[in-house]
Amino acid sequence: MLPLLNTFARVPVCGLIAQYNATGPAAGPNLLPATMREVLTKSLTLRGYINYEFAADHYPAFLRTVGAAITDGRIRYREDITDGLENAPTAFIGMLEGRNFGKALVRVAPPA
Repeated sequence: MLPLLNTFARVPVCGLIAQYNATGPAAGPNLLPATMREVLTKSLTLRGYINYEFAADHYPAFLRTVGAAITDGRIRYREDITDGLENAPTAFIGMLEGRNFGKALVRVAPPA
């Protein structure tokens, strides 16, 4: 995506889940020098954030907008449900390894 960014583009950065279980450097080439060259030559602004930093201001409107879109079918989603609290560790490890598709959930009681 870097080559497609305009000069002075602003890039939000969130999430490192792919790195959570890393025990050393990633396999393959070190892309940091080339990435930083793009940041410099295009005068990019990178800003890291954690989603809860904006929750108080935006979450109620998000729930209204997205809730309505889910209800009327404009947004569809997938859930990867694991049954049983005893299976939670396996589900969590699987999520970190990318074995789930969609939101990873653990059901601790049968559906009501």
